[in-house]
Amino acid sequence: MPTSPNLPDSADQRPEAQTPPPQDPRQPPAYPTGPAQPPAPPAYPDPGPLAPPPAYPRPPAQHVTPPAQPAIPPRPATPAPLHAHHISTDQRRVHLKAHQRHADATALGSLLIHLPHFLSSLVVVGLVSLLVLGGLAFVGILAWLLSGLLVFHRPTEKTLARRLLGLRHPTPEEFSRLAPVWQEVTARAGVDAQNYELWIEENDTDLNAVAAAGHIVGVTTFALHRLPNGELAAVLAHELGHHVGGHAWASLLGYWYALPARLAYRVIRFLAVVTLRVAAVFSSLGFLVIALFLGIFAFATITTLYGLPLLILAAPYALAAVGRRAELRADQHAAALGFAPMLASVLHQMHEADQAARHQAALAARAAGTRLPEESAMAKLLATHPDHHTRLHHLQPWLQPRHPR
Repeated sequence: MPTSPNLPDSADQRPEAQTPPPQDPRQPPAYPTGPAQPPAPPAYPDPGPLAPPPAYPRPPAQHVTPPAQPAIPPRPATPAPLHAHHISTDQRRVHLKAHQRHADATALGSLLIHLPHFLSSLVVVGLVSLLVLGGLAFVGILAWLLSGLLVFHRPTEKTLARRLLGLRHPTPEEFSRLAPVWQEVTARAGVDAQNYELWIEENDTDLNAVAAAGHIVGVTTFALHRLPNGELAAVLAHELGHHVGGHAWASLLGYWYALPARLAYRVIRFLAVVTLRVAAVFSSLGFLVIALFLGIFAFATITTLYGLPLLILAAPYALAAVGRRAELRADQHAAALGFAPMLASVLHQMHEADQAARHQAALAARAAGTRLPEESAMAKLLATHPDHHTRLHHLQPWLQPRHPR
């Protein structure tokens, strides 16, 4: 029986794999590409509505005070303009002079004028020592001569300033006001400020200052509180000029050694006046006899002492002239330190104060039906300070502008 070719079973029928067409070797190979869109993420089951968070108990409400707001500082006020005569008192390097003080012509002149007083006092002290100590009279004379050194003794100076001049120590506030100004003055002068002490005079009406003894500078409360620091410096520089020139210690030393002669003169004059008055009560003849006796005694004294009493009578006028010269020298000292405009302003104020006081006195005299007496020539000769016009005139060389050369 002829055989037929085996037909494929229907269950095994599969399409034949299609072979790709041959690729051109000149083309690059084709790489497989991914899907056009990324696959969607898988869907998770819906958990349902979220449960609310658990409620915690709230603390009871408390009243909390808000913190205090810091105070806003006030806006700084615009500083007041400085006075025209204000000076800087900032600390700076100080160059001290080798010689802190000396004795100028006015100081030496004052000592020379006091020489007759000194010799007369020596005679008085010698006679008293001879009567009291006998053969040891030289001890009394030597002690009196050495007593002049007390002028430079600090405790003695303080006692004189407190008892005779009415000065006191400054308060801390007053010292804080004075000290910087004094430092500036002494720095310009090349003087050690610690060599001197600052004192205060309770006087609210007089613009004044004083150079006392050897180391004390006093200033009134009026000048301390009313003057700007530049004008106060000018006043202190003037007093420093008295110390630097030796005017203060020379005047005090001369006064101390002249004291015995002055006391003896006052005692003799008192006894003479009493004797003449008693003699005049009884009879005119007795008065003439006593007057003649006193005249003979005075003549003998003048002859024995080689005319020293006559010089003593003329000494007050000479001392006043020297004192006026010392004031001008102290003004020049302040002007040379750069305080001429300030000192001139102070002198103008003093002149105006004097004019106002004189005007008030004239009004009072007119209300009383009298006239104000004019200043006599003798009073001018005995004045220890020159008038303000004279002092301003001597300040002119420092007040005029200097043209550059």
